[in-house]
Amino acid sequence: MKFEITAPLMTERLMLRPLEAGDAQALHAYQSLPETARYHFWEPRSLEEIRTKLTEWVEMCRLGGEGTLAFAIERREAPGLIGDASLRITSEEALQGTIGFSLNPDYKGRGYATEAAGALLKIGFEDLSLHRIFACCDARNMGSWKVMERLGMRREAHFREHARFKGGWDEEFYYAILEDEWRNQVRGDSFGDRGRLQETASAR
Repeated sequence: MKFEITAPLMTERLMLRPLEAGDAQALHAYQSLPETARYHFWEPRSLEEIRTKLTEWVEMCRLGGEGTLAFAIERREAPGLIGDASLRITSEEALQGTIGFSLNPDYKGRGYATEAAGALLKIGFEDLSLHRIFACCDARNMGSWKVMERLGMRREAHFREHARFKGGWDEEFYYAILEDEWRNQVRGDSFGDRGRLQETASAR
């Protein structure tokens, strides 16, 4: 299973591209916020921490098997990173993957997360021929699991107090969708043109 991002991925309103070293300030603008870190196992990140992380993230633009593709999310109408997203192959043998996404709070509530995540599903099922894609989030993170439900993903599990988390217990929802379920949705135009790629990457 090989894949490489050779061009920005365009949806109706967004552009998904590889992360770059110059994205540090834009990432810091929201990853440094307590409200962003609230549902993650990491604490608000300093600019230096983000720059260190970026040395790894900028390399996540190609796959040679199991691994992660990392994307910057931009609006087509205006330059500048407004969020990040990822697609990780968790099992090449079983054709399983997982998606994740995070937005600057200034851009939430406009459907951007749904649009970006929808594009990730398309890459996973059409370009990588995955059989099943899942996603997880903190059970309190309604915004995140609502995105998953809008994409037609079904809640498969509720892990109750399964891990220590910031002085308490973590609870997570797991959502998933199968390839044939996704294709039936696309044929039925379940979520319109948004999330459909207008320019695809190179899969080889």
